[in-house]
Amino acid sequence: MFLEPKITIDELVTRCKAGHRKAHEMLYKMLASKMMGVCLRYATDRMEAEDMLQNGFIRVFQKIQDYRGEGSFEGWVRRIMVHTSIEHYRKNHRMIQVVDIDEAGNEPSVNAAAVANLEARDLLLLIKGLAPGYRMVFNLYAIDGYSHKEIAEIIGITEGASKSQLSRARAILKEQVLQMDKKSYENAG
Repeated sequence: MFLEPKITIDELVTRCKAGHRKAHEMLYKMLASKMMGVCLRYATDRMEAEDMLQNGFIRVFQKIQDYRGEGSFEGWVRRIMVHTSIEHYRKNHRMIQVVDIDEAGNEPSVNAAAVANLEARDLLLLIKGLAPGYRMVFNLYAIDGYSHKEIAEIIGITEGASKSQLSRARAILKEQVLQMDKKSYENAG
């Protein structure tokens, strides 16, 4: 059996810029599963995430000439996927409920043992269950690392609204973790 030598992302990017269709396909196969994870965080279901992924890769290949090799290519693609997902969401769904920061209230403290027992998939399910606006701001801030200023620009809200959305999302998630911990304690006894 004849194996192809392993090609780096940088080589694939160079070939994509030169118009090689096979390089597009290889780059897609290399990054699609990771980028699907990004899209799933912003989508309401898998089909919508697949649409976001496809649109994101179309945009990646349309803009690949703009990539200057500064920083991680994967990070560049991830930013495109996040922006594409938010744009898709904005076009197809009613957008963000804004809660004033004063209404966010005091956040309950969480038992460290409850958090330790929480599986990553459980946390992702809790995040997925947040209202769309809360989920979007939480993902952008806590997972994708955007600042409140950047989130405000991306989504078209104020920095204060971004902060309040994040605060409320955290409070809801903490309450849900506490409820899960309470149920597991009751089931153990």
